[in-house]
Amino acid sequence: MLHHLRAAGVSVLLDARGTGVPRVVHWGRDLGDLTDEDLAALADATVPAVPPSSVDHPLRVSLVPGLAEGWSGRPTVAVHRPGGPLDLDLRSAGGLASRDEAAGVAVETEVELTPQGVLRLRQSVRNEGSTPLAVDAAAVVVPVPDRAREVLDFSGLWSHERRPQRHLPPHGVWSRESRHGRPGHDDAFLLTVGVPGFGFRHGEVWAAHVAWSGDSVSWLERSSLGVSLLGGGELLAPGEVTLAPGETYTGPWTVLVWSDAGLDGLSDRLHPWIRSWSTIGRPRPLVLNTWEAVYFDHSLERLEPLVDAAAAVGVERFVLDDGWFRGRDDDTRALGDWFVDLAKWPDGLTPLIDRVTGAGMEFGLWVEPEMVNPDSDLARSHPQWLVGAGTWRHQRVLDLTQPAAYAHVRDRLDALLTEYPIAYLKWDHNRDLLASAAHGQTIALYALLAELRADHPSVEIESCASGGGRIDLGILPLVDRVWTSDTNDPLERQSIQRWTGLVIPPEYLGSHLGAARAHTTGRTAALSFRLVTALFGHAGIEWDLTRASADELAAVTRWTALYRSSRALLHGGVVVRGDASDPAWLTHGVVATDRSEALFAVVALGTAQGALPPVIRLPGLDPSRTYRVSVVDVGAEPTFVQPQAPPWWPGTTLPGRVLAEVGLAAPLLAPENAVLLRCEAV
Repeated sequence: MLHHLRAAGVSVLLDARGTGVPRVVHWGRDLGDLTDEDLAALADATVPAVPPSSVDHPLRVSLVPGLAEGWSGRPTVAVHRPGGPLDLDLRSAGGLASRDEAAGVAVETEVELTPQGVLRLRQSVRNEGSTPLAVDAAAVVVPVPDRAREVLDFSGLWSHERRPQRHLPPHGVWSRESRHGRPGHDDAFLLTVGVPGFGFRHGEVWAAHVAWSGDSVSWLERSSLGVSLLGGGELLAPGEVTLAPGETYTGPWTVLVWSDAGLDGLSDRLHPWIRSWSTIGRPRPLVLNTWEAVYFDHSLERLEPLVDAAAAVGVERFVLDDGWFRGRDDDTRALGDWFVDLAKWPDGLTPLIDRVTGAGMEFGLWVEPEMVNPDSDLARSHPQWLVGAGTWRHQRVLDLTQPAAYAHVRDRLDALLTEYPIAYLKWDHNRDLLASAAHGQTIALYALLAELRADHPSVEIESCASGGGRIDLGILPLVDRVWTSDTNDPLERQSIQRWTGLVIPPEYLGSHLGAARAHTTGRTAALSFRLVTALFGHAGIEWDLTRASADELAAVTRWTALYRSSRALLHGGVVVRGDASDPAWLTHGVVATDRSEALFAVVALGTAQGALPPVIRLPGLDPSRTYRVSVVDVGAEPTFVQPQAPPWWPGTTLPGRVLAEVGLAAPLLAPENAVLLRCEAV
């Protein structure tokens, strides 16, 4: 049987005829209305010839390619029983299922094409034998055409996540593996292959993201056999998943996206798809987080002025970060002891919460439920609950696969959420697992999040992992926000947010206004640069406002008003990014879905390559409509190399086609400055 899936300009053609494992004939541009005869002719026409020194039949790379069909590349499904590996010889069992009866193994591939054109695949492996079956791999692959030669993926480190890297791999496997027990700061994130030279607004690209919060692998294989495959799945340690007779392992979804409009075209599919199932049900409240304001210095007297200052500038959610629980005076002790510290809070958190809610704000709380300090009551009482090698940031991992440990964490969080009117949990995760137990720990984490959400449906949860170390489409259905990075340095944030936003819509991306001197880098940034940068996400503040000047507080107040008036556009529009002709200058923005309005940031990261910076081109507008372009007051003025502005400044009216193709002369911004432009259809 031939299956032709079509949605949003995408076609997926699956050939499930005959006794072999089904294969993907085509994934990419929509093939249009094809008859059954057309589809059969196409499937037959793509069967290759038999090359010299090869198996004596055409190589048809299936959904589960293996040695039995002549595939000598990377296997997707690998299993073994006591005594050695099994070379599976799978045969069709109907639909997208296959079976090796002699080996007692069944494999089923789930394939889904969403209305937005997002393709999802995952494998299930069932033990139909009489002895245990170890699953070593159960990943998925899809073919990509030979013209897809250039790879873009990501690396990074703490506070410098999502650093892009591009290359042209020769024959062989370009593989990215995460062994952190979480995706990690160096996560490949979105492995993209395309026609060489693709950019944000041009080029044909194919991309894969493993929707899993544990260990994972994604790869491109360009075989000398003439086949190119894009693959991904969970990375399993030896013996980590062993199936008893009758048991089934189902791997995570690998999310696949195709676009002929460059990288922005990938976001144009992923963002609407994510929004179709998003947990977010109301406007994103503007947050103040206390971490970089007070660190561990907690008391009602210390925090009351900050509460008042936050309310005065327009904050809507006040989050108490690390330091509130028993014995927690620094990061070396007490983690895991989730009881309010009565030395700091003799009357509990109620007085602070009353002050927060009385000022018209919600109250949020920081927790790190998966971790424990060795110097804690919990670790001393239950050393058997710890897993993983050594300490990392003075922490060990709590083994959530142990029912008693799981129940302890669940019950403590449930008690806090029941006792106090907590609207939000900042859920942190500050170390790698460093143990071959990522599968079970991840499954337990998902169960814990789901259970707490079911019992406390009004509580929102943020996924933080020492910043952006756990941002993936496996955890996203269980949270309402992700902490994009631990750095609030706007220069670093411009790149981090630009690339994280390829997959994740801006309403999820925590983006905070920090103090002038960045906590993580020591770099000092102008207030206007910090304001423009923090606007494009789920905005917040991480700054001791009690130390801000009157002028700074007035600027922040204007900025919070701008955020509230613009967040429907910022969190519901189409994200666009201009291709930079000068790497020191960036343009990015959000365009309303009906293209009636847009906001753009024009950013000078450094010194332009020429005396005149590149023109400002504004992508994504309706080419047939005319727009009034104006400079937006974000609350503070940027710095210019010299004050003379181009003649159109601070406003002009031009067609969308002209703004995208010809553009506007740029102001002479000083390095590390930005301006905000608004476009309104007239």
